[in-house]
Amino acid sequence: MELFPLLLLALVFVVLIVLPARARKRQQNQTQSALAIGVPVTMAGGVYATVAGLDDPDTIQVEIAPGVVVTYARQAVIQVRQPAGQVPGPVVPGETVVDPAAGETPARDDRPGDGTSGKTL
Repeated sequence: MELFPLLLLALVFVVLIVLPARARKRQQNQTQSALAIGVPVTMAGGVYATVAGLDDPDTIQVEIAPGVVVTYARQAVIQVRQPAGQVPGPVVPGETVVDPAAGETPARDDRPGDGTSGKTL
């Protein structure tokens, strides 16, 4: 019974520290495996770029502006983004994709106010 608090503390350590670290590592490995030339990515620090080269296993060349290629550590890739204009999710060939918000009219504001000035009474 004297070891119960110590065992409980060890269990809490595993649940709060080790398991989330494993999940982060697994996610990072999936991100690294999804890298290919031409794929848009988000780098650490919020830089949006496109993969330009994968020659070295430790570094990645990314294009941050037309004609501007810089080298980053591969671990600096935070997210692999979808290419611009691509609809997320599975789309069956021949299927028409409709934007539900395209035909909607803006909601009417029924709150009391002072006309177009936006001031409320």
